[in-house]
Amino acid sequence: MSGPLVLVVDDERRYRELIELNLARRGYRVLLAADGLAGLNLLERESPDLIVLDLMLPDMDGYEVCRRIREYSLVPIIMLTAKSDEFDKVRGLHLGADDYVTKPFGAEELLARVEAVLRRAQHAAEMVVPAPFVSAGLTIDFAQRRVALHGRDVDLSPGEYKLLHHLAVNAGRMLVHEDLLRRVWGPGYEGDADLLHAAIRRLRRKLAAAGDTPSRVHTRRGVGYWLEIPTES
Repeated sequence: MSGPLVLVVDDERRYRELIELNLARRGYRVLLAADGLAGLNLLERESPDLIVLDLMLPDMDGYEVCRRIREYSLVPIIMLTAKSDEFDKVRGLHLGADDYVTKPFGAEELLARVEAVLRRAQHAAEMVVPAPFVSAGLTIDFAQRRVALHGRDVDLSPGEYKLLHHLAVNAGRMLVHEDLLRRVWGPGYEGDADLLHAAIRRLRRKLAAAGDTPSRVHTRRGVGYWLEIPTES
């Protein structure tokens, strides 16, 4: 069984390699990013279980990266910094970081914090299990990330699932293009309407193959999309 996936965002190569080596030895899978934007993009594509985030980055600081992540994700974040001032730590925690490690640090200290934060996150996830979405044959089990239509499983990519997830939790309400792009792909994608249109086409095609005809995913051209709640027969 694969270990948890950890995203390390740090512009110092030696720290990236040190953290990767020690995490890999404990069975973790590791993604590496050298700046904030690359980290945000990897978060959207790969959905890591935890982020180790350096405070000092070349394009945006760790505070800004943390703020952007918390606009749409609750992924656990451990912040790294050479600063030991209490104000810097408190600011990071207020922005949504789960823990803080000051450079230089020992490998065992970081590993212990990673394990502790992941344990807390797992416990919190087990305490709150969202109710499945059920409507006219469509079932979305948010806890298992499983989609079924008329009892038939629908195999969706992570992006397609996130798109359907946001449409479902807002069923009956239209979501504008920019909002969906930010929620599903993250900050910086708000203007990429072609990306959204292509994902909607794939989602409709997969739902149609499972019997969703006509499609319950509706469009208002140039504005947005919404998921219809059909009247039960």
